[in-house]
Amino acid sequence: MKFLKFLNRYIKPYYREVVISLALNLIAIVFSAVSITMLIPFLQVLFGRVKPVSELPDFRFSGEFLMELFSYYLGKWIEEKGSLYALGMICLVSVIIFFLKNLFRYLALYVFSKVRTRFLFEMRSRMYEKILSLPVLAFSRLRRGDVLSRFTADIHEVEWAIVNSLEVLFKEPLTIISYVSLMVMISWKLTMFVLIVLGLAGLIIGVIGRKLKQESAEAQHYTGLLASIVEETLRGVTVIKVFGAERYVKRIFFRIHRLLDKVRLASLRRRELSSPLSEFLGICAVVVVLWFGGREVLMGRGLPPETFITFIVIFSQLINPAKSFATAYYHVQRGMAAAERIESLLKLDSRLSYSIQTGNVNPPVHFGKIEYRGVWVAYSGSKYVLKDITLTLRKPELVVVVGPSGSGKTTLVHLLPLFVTPVRGEITVDGTPLSVFKLSEWRKLISYVPQDPVLFYDTVRNNIRIAKPEASDEEIVNAARLASAHEFISKLERGYDTHVGEAGSRLSAGEKQRIAIARAFLKPAPILILDEATANLDVHTEAQLIANIKREFSDRLVIIIAHRLQIARHADRIIVMQDGKIVEIGTHEELIKKDGVYARMVSKQQAG
Repeated sequence: MKFLKFLNRYIKPYYREVVISLALNLIAIVFSAVSITMLIPFLQVLFGRVKPVSELPDFRFSGEFLMELFSYYLGKWIEEKGSLYALGMICLVSVIIFFLKNLFRYLALYVFSKVRTRFLFEMRSRMYEKILSLPVLAFSRLRRGDVLSRFTADIHEVEWAIVNSLEVLFKEPLTIISYVSLMVMISWKLTMFVLIVLGLAGLIIGVIGRKLKQESAEAQHYTGLLASIVEETLRGVTVIKVFGAERYVKRIFFRIHRLLDKVRLASLRRRELSSPLSEFLGICAVVVVLWFGGREVLMGRGLPPETFITFIVIFSQLINPAKSFATAYYHVQRGMAAAERIESLLKLDSRLSYSIQTGNVNPPVHFGKIEYRGVWVAYSGSKYVLKDITLTLRKPELVVVVGPSGSGKTTLVHLLPLFVTPVRGEITVDGTPLSVFKLSEWRKLISYVPQDPVLFYDTVRNNIRIAKPEASDEEIVNAARLASAHEFISKLERGYDTHVGEAGSRLSAGEKQRIAIARAFLKPAPILILDEATANLDVHTEAQLIANIKREFSDRLVIIIAHRLQIARHADRIIVMQDGKIVEIGTHEELIKKDGVYARMVSKQQAG
């Protein structure tokens, strides 16, 4: 049932193609059945067991009509042209029938190929859209390597195990039903015996298939852990080497790798068992039917020999589709383990408590003040990181937030773009709660530079242009000038068209930071947030950057989280945080006179 629901979710838009493919497969199956049915009258006439039908039979929907029809034409050919001519006609008709059978089979595959490719397209698209739609806080709880594993290894598993089995799963049941129906027309008693034997074989296959699904789920879990370890190793290779932690990380890697290897080995051996086991069980079923039916024929209580031979031929044709279906079942069991991991990611938003609930009201582009009213913030399972924050931010204003590490500075500004949400209290814009605004529209009013600059695998120009896709080259250059980035960009190999490499690997830390700042400057947003965005800049560049902000963005609300307190001297207001609380607010001069937390921080930094 889970599998059917899973399939329906992705192939629902392509029901028309599925139906057409099934119809074409059904026609191909009919031609296949007709070719086998021709054996009975052929054997009867050649062996002289019955006389050919002398009159053209009246049409009726039954197997007997087909046999009588073939007997009539075959007898006519033998009577008029002889046995060799009849044999030649049988061969010619067989070639035509098999050509039509394979033609319709190809047409069915041709139509169904769209379903197979679109299945993967829809799945990948939904996963990527889900990743983009998840709240920022979700990624603090998800292992990036595990997410990548679901997007790559799990998708590959679904493609290999399920998508490649789709045509079998849709076609073979029709084939089996058609052949079983033909067998029932010949002998329902012998057919019931066959179904009982095949049913017992199916039970054995089902038990092994369920175990295979469990092992596949474990393998996908360990694959995700392994991907996370490799991703963390690549990201932290300098730390690993400087602390000599190679043995430590290798021990973790090989522990997970051995567990994965053990589960994969068991899964692979069980999967490879599917084909020989299903074939062996099929042959056992054939032998049992041969013994049972053959005994009845020899004792004169069963079918005529030529009819029994045809029954066995039909049954032998049933073995391959049954074997293919059994093998596909094994593959689907493996694939469903990966599919369930993908589905768990797609359903993540509805199951997590940090889903952001916002309204449908467009926020005001021109606002006067933003108020924090008794705001408390706590991450899941942790203590409060912000405690009873009451604060008013006005536009235009340059606000600098300072405080020791872990004091809640970043969380304070993350509340504005709703990267986190309060567990108590609220934030309002000119008195209207932030929660009633459309999230996407509200974020359009915010430009942001994170602590660690984020650059994409693209050119310098396109990395800046992300903030404003329709921006002209002149606007991009102007933003780079304001971020003190134009000079070094102009010296790059291809200037603004230089590729920055993966995560900006071809640039220094300071250069990456200035490109990220240029991107933020390009966006015409009334709120500009810089989260320790000048940490990798020299003092002269930082001073020039602040001067540009005061001159060019004097009509905006600019919030800067600063580690170096030199920036705070230029602020309209300084917010001092400690242990998740605002302990002081004022200008540089006012706070120095107060001789409190800020004054001690300045004194300590000057002394250092």
